[in-house]
Amino acid sequence: MRRAILELLREAAGKYLSGEDIAARLKVSRTAVWKHIKELKNSGYEIESLSRSGYRLVNTPDKLLPELVQCGLENDIIGRHIEYFDEVGSTNVEAKRLASSGAADGTLVIGECQNTGQGRLNRSFFCPRGGIWFSVILRPPFLPQEAPKCTLMAAVAVADAMRSLKLDAGIKWPNDVLCQGKKLVGILTEMSAEVDQINYVVIGIGINAVIPAESFPADIRDRAASMSMLLGDFNRLDFFRQVLRNLEKLYKTVKAQGFAPLLTRWRELSVTLGKEVNVLGINEQFSGKAVDIADDGALLIDIGNEIKKVYAGDVSIRPKN
Repeated sequence: MRRAILELLREAAGKYLSGEDIAARLKVSRTAVWKHIKELKNSGYEIESLSRSGYRLVNTPDKLLPELVQCGLENDIIGRHIEYFDEVGSTNVEAKRLASSGAADGTLVIGECQNTGQGRLNRSFFCPRGGIWFSVILRPPFLPQEAPKCTLMAAVAVADAMRSLKLDAGIKWPNDVLCQGKKLVGILTEMSAEVDQINYVVIGIGINAVIPAESFPADIRDRAASMSMLLGDFNRLDFFRQVLRNLEKLYKTVKAQGFAPLLTRWRELSVTLGKEVNVLGINEQFSGKAVDIADDGALLIDIGNEIKKVYAGDVSIRPKN
């Protein structure tokens, strides 16, 4: 109902809409309209009320509220259900809890900030206000061994959304999106599965969206940046919607055609392929040239006398220089 009222106020383009008119269009009472308007104001929406004229939307809060995210999104799967937190420990933790309780395919968990955000290999992740921190629950029909490629799917969705804003974004295998050599995005994919069936996949995506340079901890300032540092002003909400549209399109393609089209696009966006890299694993370390990505999502490294496969859960990749 709140979303429907917002859409009517937005369509009015700054003009007043009477409570009676809103109630008639939505087939509810004027009292119900008044209550929802009050809730919207409490959430940070600036809505003017004028007797005999009605209500006028003046401003919306700079938040990724469900009704704002869903307005104009038009996705069939991703974003139909949204759990929102002004502050949360970890969106992945909440998403796994919801998934275990039966949350629908495509459910989103959004946090304006995370207190205990984590990246791959249990590394901490910087998640202040102004970023885009969310997890998506998927219930795909493919086998568990395909699940790691969901990370690649998410990376392509975000990188292409950034490129639509003229950011020259590229993907560093397996889970980072970079621009001008600086990390803008981290992705963490987790799964619950049986031997031959996925119960759910949770993809956690963290995007450094509108974060000033001075907010970054000193130890990561040389290798991380935000979109606003590179772009200047941009609409965080519009960009988030585009990421979700891209992700839905790729998810549908993967379910219908498999991962081959996705891997083709990932190769086009890769900043890892063709580069000399150091592979830092628990049991071994070696250097070589990243030459391709395998059908199972593993990175193929040419070490001179053989091609070695490395998997995201086992290693870190660093440029050789």
